This record gives sequence, structure tokens and C-alpha cells, in this order.
Amino acid sequence: MTGSEPGFGVYIHWPFCAAKCPYCDFNSHVRHQPVDQERFASAFETELATMRERTGPRDVTSIFLGGGTPSLMKPETVARVLDAVAKNWTVPDGIEITLEANPSSVEAERFRGYRAAGVNRVSLGVQALNDADLRFLGRLHNVSEALHAIGLAREIFPRLSFDLIYARPGQTPEAWSAELEQAIDHAADHLSLYQLTIEEGTRFHTLYAAHKFELPDAEASAELYAITQEVTAARGLPAYEISNHARPGAESRHNLTYWRYGEYVGVGPGAHGRFIEDGRRIVTFTEKMPENWLDLVETKGHGVIGGETLTRSEEADEFLLMGLRLAEGIDLDRFERLSGRALSSPRMSILQGEGLIAPVGNSRLRATASGMIVLDAVVADLAR
Repeated sequence: MTGSEPGFGVYIHWPFCAAKCPYCDFNSHVRHQPVDQERFASAFETELATMRERTGPRDVTSIFLGGGTPSLMKPETVARVLDAVAKNWTVPDGIEITLEANPSSVEAERFRGYRAAGVNRVSLGVQALNDADLRFLGRLHNVSEALHAIGLAREIFPRLSFDLIYARPGQTPEAWSAELEQAIDHAADHLSLYQLTIEEGTRFHTLYAAHKFELPDAEASAELYAITQEVTAARGLPAYEISNHARPGAESRHNLTYWRYGEYVGVGPGAHGRFIEDGRRIVTFTEKMPENWLDLVETKGHGVIGGETLTRSEEADEFLLMGLRLAEGIDLDRFERLSGRALSSPRMSILQGEGLIAPVGNSRLRATASGMIVLDAVVADLAR
């Protein structure tokens, strides 16, 4: 992975879900009437064209359809969106094109339609291989349906990833280790493994505050994290980022664009973008409410409602925060080019002495396994 160009990605946000998961703080919405996909497809086309005016010509390195639940989109809608990306920028053959899917909305015919539209990688929101925990997490599928979806995805798409959430209430190290081994038996080349966190504004936040359930404490969570690293590494899917594991060469190209501090445009309700415009890195974000976003796009040509131009210091801080999530670490020269200064040698020496960071050759710096657990504090210290 080391030394590759960060890339230029395109993120498409489909904001609709069949149900809102109690842990989710993403911009997702449930609609009880059919969504007008024709109207949304047209709006995506319009906003993509507007973004092209701002970025100029670029070679796209990855496309990601996220949500929400993009597997609720018709294959024809996906095809229109992908065609619009190719109309506005150069899309080389064979680049990574990912679509997020939920096992409960998987059909073989629809999967084949996505593949025909150009999708070559699917990310499945499995979240658990235990029916009781799937119910607790508010998922609409069971383990049998999840395994069926994994099997279909492996048959139809060249690449597959799926998510699991761990550090669930009452989860023991032995249970997680066994579940993880089972997951790896079914995985193709990539797994995303996240600790359950309580996000403000979610149903879990309310229930947790009311003491309706308990999560593993910090020590138990750290043990589960350590097991995650050990088991995946032993099975050939080492961590290349805090929560992401892949066989060598199968890392998510789109997510690497984020973590390597590349550029990307974001279209759709609530999407964010970060790209170079007039020589400076700018941030964009769009209206979150789907219907309001549609109205904005149809009247103004885009749904962007805010953004900013980053200072050199802000760019450098973001570069640190994103890049130190990666096992490959950061390029120290690039940090200096972004910030106009070198990282503090005394601070680096202290953190290295504490076993939280380590040099990679003469030009890179990475967080250690211990540093990953307290990464926010490490970044804050380095950025001072």
C-alpha cells in the first residue's frame, strides 16, 4: 500500500432505509411510500454535473454508493448514476465501484443488475452472526439470510466486504473469537469490524442513558480489540486501518482515498466532499433532508448548503487524524508540505518512548497497536 497516490473518489449518498437501526447516526430516512427514483436519478445527474464544473477534469479512482441502503435502488437507477459519473470525469476500466447492501434487501436478480451496471464490489451490512444480537441491533435479516447474501455476492461480484459490530452487550472474548473465525470462513478478501459505540441522537443513546443495557467496559473492549487483531492477522486478513482488514491488495480503494487524504466529491442528501478548488482544499456538505435536497438541486443545480476553505494548519491536522489510522502511517514530508512545519521531534520522542508511535524507515510515521487504541490523544499531542 505504501506510497500510492491518494486518488480522486466520487461518493453517492442514497439516504433511504427500510428501517432505522438503533445505533445508526448516519443520514438515513425511512419512507413508507415508494421513493421517486426517476426524480432522484435526475437530481444526482444534475449535482454531479455541477461538481464537475468545480473540480475540472479528473481521473476517478473509485466510486462508492453508500447510505442509507443503496441496495434499495433499482439497478437502472444505479446505472444512470454511474453513467453520469463517466460523463463528467474520466472513469478508467476496472476501477473499484462499491455498493453498500443489506442482506434483507438482497435478491439475485437485483445483484446481477448491479453487476451489469458496473458495480464490482459489494459491502454487506451483516453486523452479527447471531440471531439474538441481530434483533438487538435492529437488523431486518437473520443469520441464514446473511449467509445467503454473502454467498450470492461471492458468486456475482469480483470483490466482497462485510461489516460486523462487536463489543456488544454480554459478548465474551470466546464468543467473539468464534464468531470472527466463522466470519473469516465466509469472507472473500475484506472485513470491516467496528466496536459498538453509543452515538448521540440515536435510539441506543436513549436506551443506554436509561440503563436498559450495558456495554463491555474499557478493559473488556480493549481485549476484544486485541482478539480482533490477532485472529484476523493469523487468518491472512490483517488490519490495514483501525477497523478494516483485508488480504494484501484487497484494501478498499475508496476508503484509502479518505485515509490517505485524497480528494473526493460527495453528492446526494447529506454528502460531504473534500477537493482542491483554485489551489486550496475546500469542504462541501449538502442538505440532509432528501426532499429538501431535491428541491435545491432542481432550482439551483446542487444541494450544497455549506462548506469552507481549509487553512494549511487544518489540512495538516486532518491529514494526521486520517493517516495515522492506517497501518502504513503517514508520509512526514507530505505533512510538512501541508502544514509548513515539521512535527515536533521532542513530542515524537516522548510518544515513541511510550510505545504509541514508531518510525517506518526514515520517511514515515505510524501509530503502534497501543497507539491505535488512544489515537485521538496521540494525534492531539502531535498536532500541538
